Amino acid sequence: MKTISSTAGAAGVEDHLHHCPPAQLPPREVLDTAGDLLRALAAPVRIAIVLQLHEASCCVHELVDALAVPQPLVSQHLRILKAAGVVAGERAGREVYYRLVDHHLCEIVLAAVAHAGEYTKEGPR
Repeated sequence: MKTISSTAGAAGVEDHLHHCPPAQLPPREVLDTAGDLLRALAAPVRIAIVLQLHEASCCVHELVDALAVPQPLVSQHLRILKAAGVVAGERAGREVYYRLVDHHLCEIVLAAVAHAGEYTKEGPR
């Protein structure tokens, strides 16, 4: 294994920092909200729920059947997604049908899944 001296590494980082112009970042509250949204999406079951709801609105038992996970687990993840504003529920008789609030959120999930598929097939880029 090759060892890099600490002084060489520090100089390399220092040089890099001088050549990296500051990005035009959004306000802190926008970054915080984006972080909250990404945390809400950061579970395999929630990713699967978003992908399923991208196809059509579903009630809990349809999600349970489609995802092959227990009903309490689906309900728990739906609560998290609902609190984050990712999904909304609409009552129809005895059932509550869940839908994506904003379909472009699914594009984030689709991109992450596609990237993960490339990563696992080809190794790190």
